[in-house]
Amino acid sequence: MITAFGHGRIVTAQGLVRGQSVLCQNGRILGLVADDAVPGDAMRVDLGGGVLMPGYLDVQVNGGGGVLFNDAPTVEGLRAIAHAHARFGTTGLMPTIISTDIASIGKAIAAVDEAIAYGVPGILGIHIEGPYLSPKRRGIHNPTTFPPLDDEAVRILSSLQHGKTMVTLAPETVSLAAVKQLVAAGVIVCIGHSDASYDETQAVLRAGARGFTHLFNAMSPLQTRTPGVVGAALDDEESWCGIITDGHHVHPAALRVAYACRGDDKLMLVTDAMPPVGSTQKSFVLQGRTIRAENGLCLGPDGTLAGSATDMATVVRKAMEFLRINDFAIAAKLSSGNAAAFLGLTRETGSITAGARADFVLVDDAFNLQCSFAGGVLHNA
Repeated sequence: MITAFGHGRIVTAQGLVRGQSVLCQNGRILGLVADDAVPGDAMRVDLGGGVLMPGYLDVQVNGGGGVLFNDAPTVEGLRAIAHAHARFGTTGLMPTIISTDIASIGKAIAAVDEAIAYGVPGILGIHIEGPYLSPKRRGIHNPTTFPPLDDEAVRILSSLQHGKTMVTLAPETVSLAAVKQLVAAGVIVCIGHSDASYDETQAVLRAGARGFTHLFNAMSPLQTRTPGVVGAALDDEESWCGIITDGHHVHPAALRVAYACRGDDKLMLVTDAMPPVGSTQKSFVLQGRTIRAENGLCLGPDGTLAGSATDMATVVRKAMEFLRINDFAIAAKLSSGNAAAFLGLTRETGSITAGARADFVLVDDAFNLQCSFAGGVLHNA
């Protein structure tokens, strides 16, 4: 049966359109037609005048629904995390394992492979954040060691058979040869948790790195004579930058500076979410330390930021408020389209176009989430 989403406004590659309906079948988008041209036997979904946008994509999700991926590298754990975030419009995510030993990383990769093979909704691949990081900029990461990125590690990091692999590393801790090996194996290399210089960062970009993990956080800052990682990120026109717009990790003015430098094509909104998202829990244990959640963020015992307790719907709404922009097409890029391009998934997701998955969010004029659809089916919390 064909499903028609109509009587609303639809965000397309051509901008916001009215008077048209999105036709979907078997979880995919067939195309758009005028409202009065919808097939008579189609099942109609009345959008009530709201705005239909592509489902949100989040490339940095440590946990959700009370589950931490590091502690539950299983299909069941991934299913629980993805389900928790779907409540907030995230129809695709990169479960993120933070610094741990290489054997545990291997288990996490195997779990993602299995989850994708089983068709767990929303799992796009894996994000491996560390342990190839700067001890000075480690943030909440607390590995027993910061090991070298050797050939065996490269083999394991690039072993995913299904979906996409991201690896966040610090340029000053790895060789350019190792970076090139990862890139050649299809891994998306990102720069983060780094005290590197501008020149060190540029060298890794030239070696094939494609992005920056949580821009401004846990990286050498932009200064007049030492631009650092932040300066390299804002200066480079080709790479993508993830940014946490929960109102805690990045000041609104810094967000506006990043937007002014990079525009709406290269910024990706991320949550860096931890287990409290989609859960009632107020604390959890991360590598032996109790992390408390309050006011949408997570804090370690010493006050160190430890990810967020903020969902994607809130991140999107706050980003548009901080940017002082009321443009649904730009919101769709920042929350979905850019991540799809970064991951190389534009034919699959990130836009409302024929052939893509029928993953949508319905929002009101203030970007408040009304509901979400995965494969054309309403998500039930």
